[in-house]
Amino acid sequence: MSPEALVAAFTLLAFGIIVAGVAFGSAIGDGIVASKAVEAIARQPEARPNIMTFMFLGVGVLEAFPIIALGLGFYLLIVVAKVPDLLTHLH
Repeated sequence: MSPEALVAAFTLLAFGIIVAGVAFGSAIGDGIVASKAVEAIARQPEARPNIMTFMFLGVGVLEAFPIIALGLGFYLLIVVAKVPDLLTHLH
């Protein structure tokens, strides 16, 4: 196996690990935020509008991280490792 093929393979593996890790972490974070919001509403139902506002702010911040990580993953894939160029040279 050529060094270029190894670089392409390991870069694709790193990209998959980045996407899986960020998706898993974001899902856990969304679940925690939602469960804490439900607990807070159960304790103080009259504060529901304020709690929901802060819940959506928290979820919005949490969802920004996967988008940033996906952008960094694609940067790693396309710019740093130049995988598309490597794949065209392998044939």
